[in-house]
Amino acid sequence: MMKYIDRFLDRVTMYRLLLYYLVGLLGVAMIFSALGTLSYSPYAIAGSAVFAVGVAFSVNYVFAKIWQTPTNWESSILTGLILALIISPPASPSNLLFIGAASALAMASKYILAIRNKHIFNPAAIAVVLTAFGSQETASWWVGGAALMPFVLIGGLLLVRKIRRTKMVAVFIGTAVIATTLAAIAIGHDVVSTWQNILLHSSLFFLAFVMLTEPLTSPTTKTKRYLYAGLVGLLFVPYIHFESIYSTPELALVVGNLFAFLITPMVKVKAAVGRRLYYGSSTESIELVPERPFKYQAGQYMEITLPHPRADKRGLRRYLTIASSPTERNLQIGVRYYNPGSTLKVALRTLTAPLVIGQVGGDFVLPKDSNQKLAFIAGGIGITPFRSMIKYVADTGDKRSIVLLYGERSADDIVYADIFEAARKTANVRTTYVVSSPTTISSSYVLNGQINNNVIQSQIPDYVERIFYVSGPQPMVRAMKETLMTMGVPRRNVKVDYFSGYA
Repeated sequence: MMKYIDRFLDRVTMYRLLLYYLVGLLGVAMIFSALGTLSYSPYAIAGSAVFAVGVAFSVNYVFAKIWQTPTNWESSILTGLILALIISPPASPSNLLFIGAASALAMASKYILAIRNKHIFNPAAIAVVLTAFGSQETASWWVGGAALMPFVLIGGLLLVRKIRRTKMVAVFIGTAVIATTLAAIAIGHDVVSTWQNILLHSSLFFLAFVMLTEPLTSPTTKTKRYLYAGLVGLLFVPYIHFESIYSTPELALVVGNLFAFLITPMVKVKAAVGRRLYYGSSTESIELVPERPFKYQAGQYMEITLPHPRADKRGLRRYLTIASSPTERNLQIGVRYYNPGSTLKVALRTLTAPLVIGQVGGDFVLPKDSNQKLAFIAGGIGITPFRSMIKYVADTGDKRSIVLLYGERSADDIVYADIFEAARKTANVRTTYVVSSPTTISSSYVLNGQINNNVIQSQIPDYVERIFYVSGPQPMVRAMKETLMTMGVPRRNVKVDYFSGYA
């Protein structure tokens, strides 16, 4: 079952999966309301969602024109749907005005409450916080009711599995439940009723799945993400207050966003398209020239935003590993095209205008101990983080021992061989190319077949002494991780970088 679920998740972006999730929750809510399970009218639920999305879309369009940035309609739709699920459907015109004001503030915050083009707060959360201070109306988080809870959990767990934030969400939920329990005991509240409220009738899970994990306002590395999740979990406790201001879910998240902003590098810049190099029939290396330099570590990823007409289910945004080294002046990304491919890849293939880069992060980086032996295993375009790392090692004179096993379909599809061969001469890096199609190349560096336990043992005799880094399409990464563990490599010595190969 999980194999089929993962196959579906591999083929859809996080943002498009979130869209399906939010629309699905609204659809279920309308059915329950028609059956009388929910007190709201199905027309009120639908009208609230349409109105919130319409206002958010319009305000975002206006601000994008004023700020002269690409219009990201996907973001405005998601924000509008989130607001429709946390603000009660309107029972009067004044309620509708509240939804409209929150939707407008949410999109405006992305441009006004921003530093160097990077917005600080989750748009929906900051909008509700600001409107609460003005109109004294606030979010009801009606999506957290018992009727919708099974659907919130099922869809939310799929979303978390897709973005691999299970531990981060667990830290938040665990901290929130424990802290709320201790606070309830301290003030004499019944613990059982407290658990019922927080687990069955609260914003806990929707906040965790949808808003806490929002990439642009959360940290980009594991340790910082756990600190962020723990802080928001502590502030989630409803009994916390400062004079007359009591903690709310949205206020807890806004404070957490500010913390995340302070500890996370700010990156959101435009980048012009530079040189393009083609490899084989379907792979391209694209140089990107950012409008200003920014810092990143070898092996990290970045998000690109590329608005284009008639976008498919994979959406307007994509996470791509940075193939260049921090020692290089410009950025590089490696792209593999498929037929049929995503609309974003089609647009990228002929792009000449600048695109937007943001959200640099990831923990798939070189260990600090330069004496630690490493083994890299790459499948297809999953070679990109290793190009970054090996180029960095060669440029900085790092002499750590690295063995790279690079699997490709054919010898013609091999990319970055010039980098790897230069590193063979100037650094302690040894690369073996493993191609699945027959090849006429006669070299001890080129093998025919697949990367398996026999190849690993023959090419890396000291494999038990090394930390393995594995990058490629998700099925390949999962299979290779299992292979390594059956060979006796400890789980802690296998780092994986999932790279969706179906775009």
